[in-house]
Amino acid sequence: MLTFIAPSLSLADEVVNLYSARKEQLIKPLLDRFSEQTGIKVNLVTGKADALLQRLQSEGRNTPADMLITTDAGRLHRAKAAGVTQAVESKVLRDVVPESFRDPDSHWYGLSLRARPILYVKGKVDPSRLSTYEALIDPDWDNRICIRSSGNIYNQSLVASMIAANGAEATETWAKAFVKQFARPPKGGDRDQIKAAAAGLCDIAIANTYYLAGMLTSKDQAQRDAAAKMAVFWPNQQGRGAHVNVSGAALTKAAKNRKNAVKLLEFLVNRDSQAWYAEANGEYPVRTDVEPNELLKEWGDFKMDRLNLAQLGLLNPDALRMMDRAGWK
Repeated sequence: MLTFIAPSLSLADEVVNLYSARKEQLIKPLLDRFSEQTGIKVNLVTGKADALLQRLQSEGRNTPADMLITTDAGRLHRAKAAGVTQAVESKVLRDVVPESFRDPDSHWYGLSLRARPILYVKGKVDPSRLSTYEALIDPDWDNRICIRSSGNIYNQSLVASMIAANGAEATETWAKAFVKQFARPPKGGDRDQIKAAAAGLCDIAIANTYYLAGMLTSKDQAQRDAAAKMAVFWPNQQGRGAHVNVSGAALTKAAKNRKNAVKLLEFLVNRDSQAWYAEANGEYPVRTDVEPNELLKEWGDFKMDRLNLAQLGLLNPDALRMMDRAGWK
């Protein structure tokens, strides 16, 4: 269901019309700051990522949207593949967004980073026994892992990254063994995996770090207590690095306010905006010259996989079919 923040979307000169899969509280403060600094009004429509893409496709050239913000490189690739985005050549964006976190054809740019490490229950897992995603099929972890379903694009992107690193055959062998390690059939979101581990249903959860950060800073005591039982392990540090993904943005192919949309896109990667993202959202800055917030710093520096994230979208169909064949529900 789409939530309309503005009463209408305007095509006037000093506006930019934005479709965002990020929740209002995770983006609107930055949009307000942009309007204050530039005088350009941002008309915001929020909704589920897949629903927004479907809307852009159905509206076609008549869409009022100038820009799309969505989560996961896999979804950004889908928007590009659907023909609803356009290339943006910008020295500002090229200079500050690392190559691995932007589309090779300049159709989308990462705005913030999210990592998907191994989370483990303190006192129940010896972190010296952990090493890589691939090693989670070792007998040590039999019936000890909680992870969400194969329908979740975060998991699809993780598997796609493994296909890119290890090849299809090796990754399929791994996936078939990995599903046998599950402590329960996949259900719920990333927070549910953390809660399940804290409740003793499993000892390891695979989840994005910003969910753990959100739980640790939640007003809900039960969420804080559950998250406090967990620790972060950065896998694959001797190899390619931990899997990361982005939230990102693209200009729509039919953008009527293109100049203003480019200004907004460049604004979202400036130092102040990136620092706000890092502090408010529990995500890592996409810029290398902006520090993460204090909570994320407590989890330590880590080596991240520098695979160009466009590969996650290209390999998504292969990953999904592979997960189905492995019995990953």
